[in-house]
Amino acid sequence: MKWTTTIENFKTYLTLEKNLSKNSVDAYINDITKLTTFFREKNMEVAPEEVILQHLKDFVAWINDAGTSPRTQARVISGIKAFFKYLLLEEIIEKNPTALLEAPKIGRKLPDTLTTEEIDVLVKAVDMNKAEGQRNRAILETLYSCGLRVSELIDLRVSNLHFRMGFIKIHGKGNKERLIPIGKKAKKEIKIYLKSYRGKLNIDKDSEDILFLNRRGRKLSRVMIFTIIKNLSKKVGLKKNVSPHTFRHSFASHLVEGGADLRAVQEMLGHESILTTEIYTHLDREYLKETIKNFHPRSKD
Repeated sequence: MKWTTTIENFKTYLTLEKNLSKNSVDAYINDITKLTTFFREKNMEVAPEEVILQHLKDFVAWINDAGTSPRTQARVISGIKAFFKYLLLEEIIEKNPTALLEAPKIGRKLPDTLTTEEIDVLVKAVDMNKAEGQRNRAILETLYSCGLRVSELIDLRVSNLHFRMGFIKIHGKGNKERLIPIGKKAKKEIKIYLKSYRGKLNIDKDSEDILFLNRRGRKLSRVMIFTIIKNLSKKVGLKKNVSPHTFRHSFASHLVEGGADLRAVQEMLGHESILTTEIYTHLDREYLKETIKNFHPRSKD
């Protein structure tokens, strides 16, 4: 069976049966494309059903030699395992060559977070003399108030704002719906944005229900959100690596620090597994260790 046909069928499976987002599907296909590139560069004519474990070990060595980080290698291997699991499911192969394929061991990296003071500094740094100032301020407050993924933020719809109930409705990974409480500050900034900036735009027909729009009345891109935050971070001189996801990490870690139930945090973040949410308990323990180190009389040398 040809790679192009098999990959296209895998893409359809991920989209229709697994109900994954376009970004997730693209990531999987990119991982498989790396494997086909390896075979092409090595002048190896190997069909998908002919792949064996040694081929895959050689591939991992190849991406390692190319300087791919252990974390990225682990993600690529995960994508390839999903592909061969699909081939097994479709009975294209009888034996899964990835069964004994090991990913490199990686330490669990604790994400960067911002203090509430740093978040306030970033919000105040928004240039309110610019037309898009109110929109950008509302974006920051929404990211922090609700702990959204950047894809969830740009897809947020006006019809899913339930301010009287104090919730917003989100379509997360796998198109799963969840309700997230929204704070007073974020509600206030969004309401001002709706009346000022958004209310004066000539809105594109396809974006009529999208909350955050660009000057042309169209949905914002992921890149635009990253750019807004990177520019603000640079403006105020923050040394941390700040991205939209930093606000999500800060939202979660501040809740855990404040004593929030981990299951409730899991629900709000839209994590499928509680194990993913548990990383914030590690952050909290680091915070506690630093507190003891700095303030407990017996912690000093």
